[in-house]
Parts: sequence; C-alpha cells; structure tokens
Amino acid sequence: MVRDLVIAFRHPSDLVNPLIFFMIVVTLFPLAVSPEKQFLAQAAPGVLWVAALLATLLSLDMLFQSDFQDGTLEQLLLSPQPLYIGILAKVTGHWLLSGLPLTLLSPLLAFMMFLPSEALPALMITLLLGTPVLSFIGAVGSALTVGLRKSGLLLSLLVLPLYIPVLIFSAGAVQAATVGLPIIGHLALLGAMLALALVLAPLAIAAGLRISLGN
Repeated sequence: MVRDLVIAFRHPSDLVNPLIFFMIVVTLFPLAVSPEKQFLAQAAPGVLWVAALLATLLSLDMLFQSDFQDGTLEQLLLSPQPLYIGILAKVTGHWLLSGLPLTLLSPLLAFMMFLPSEALPALMITLLLGTPVLSFIGAVGSALTVGLRKSGLLLSLLVLPLYIPVLIFSAGAVQAATVGLPIIGHLALLGAMLALALVLAPLAIAAGLRISLGN
C-alpha cells in the first residue's frame, strides 16, 4: 500500500484528475439544468453521489494497470504472502487516493449545491461507507479486464450495474436527512455492503487476476 501511495504522489495527475472530474460534473450541473436554489438543494444528493461514482470509476485505471505492465502483479500472485492481504492493501490504497479525497472535498461542493447543513453529516458518512464499496467492486472489474486493450468501456459495463445499490441507499440517506427523516436503516445497509465487500471482494479480485494473467 505504501508503494502505491508513493507511486501515486510521483504522478500527481493520476491523483488530481478524479477530483477535477468530480468538481467539473457538479459545477456544470447548475449551468445545464437550473441555478435555482431550491431545485439544486433537492437535486444535490443525487448529483453529488453520481459525480463521486463516476470519479471513482475514472480512477480505476491506476489500480492494477501499472503493476500489470511492470510485472509486479505477477510477482504478487506468486508471492508466498497471503494474496488476500496484498489485495486488501491495494484496494485500501486506492480508496485513500480516490474515495477519501472525494469525501473531504464533498462539503465544498455540497455548499455550492445549497445542500442543507443538516444533511452534510449524512453525506460524509455515506461517502465514508460507500466509496470503499465502490473501490472493492471496481477492483473486481479491473482485475477481470487488466490484461485487455482498451478495457475502459468493458470495465464500465461490468461495474456500473453493481454500483446501483450503493448509489440508491447513499443518495436516499442524504435525501432523507434533508427532510429530517431517520437514516439509520440506509446506513445499516451500507455498512452491511461494506462488510460483505471486505470479506468477499478480495476473493473475487484474486480469481479475476488469476484468470487475466492466465490468459
């Protein structure tokens, strides 16, 4: 994980591009639809979460591709160390470089979208719970397509349908918070998704890597 963080900071464009994309999507929305304050406040939960989802998708290229090209990925599979731990470290590194910065940036964009202040904690909590799930699911798709040329479209087709539950419950929690409704049910479901992703996704990622490198 430390190696991935060092490499990412040596290539700041890989680190900054998803954040710029996140900001552009959110700032263009009022220009394209309506700058009216009440409308933006109602649309903010969905817009912020869709933008975060697409920015995470954009960042998946840096997950396995460079390791595949320089042979590090093959060494990881052949290493005597538990593959589960190695994959868990790589996905954690990806979240630290993509999901966490998006979460930290979200209050500024929420302010621009006139999201009510009482919904801001819900937005932050859903991003902290939901973006790791996006990284795990994305890593499964990235592992399956790492050996393919021009795999971006196929990766999107594989991953986007699996992102839908996270999007629904996360945006739903923020929307409920804006009108004062309880959000504990939404958060419990997001927590359950994260727990399942922690346990099952590394196994699926390992299988995907073995299939890709076996070809």
